Amino acid sequence: MSGTRLAFLRPFTTHVFNPLSRRVVSHLPWFGLVIVPGRWTGVIRRVPMNVFHVDDGYAMALTYGRDVDWVQNVLAAGGCRLETRGRIVELRDPELIHDPSRALMPLPVRFFLGWLRVDDFLRLRSG
Repeated sequence: MSGTRLAFLRPFTTHVFNPLSRRVVSHLPWFGLVIVPGRWTGVIRRVPMNVFHVDDGYAMALTYGRDVDWVQNVLAAGGCRLETRGRIVELRDPELIHDPSRALMPLPVRFFLGWLRVDDFLRLRSG
């Protein structure tokens, strides 16, 4: 299962880190806010994420796995908006990728994700 080493951090991340980080992450390299409506409520969610530019879009490491709400919301919506580096990018065609080689990620990040046992990713195309 992806992200097993981080499972104990999820409550802290959700209730403490995410609310604080939403103010700054969209201006930092390798970070952004995934903006997507909830699939049941329609309420707009703003989820801080590590994001990495790939050929024709962006990829995100799914550190808590592929079954978390925000991932399911993006899949149900067929895309999302991403606020990164001070701009908003429309993303579409979400694709779940299982890749133990972590080839989508920048080289410095691969080792860290391997240590965390993260090998699931969400890739989206710009446009």
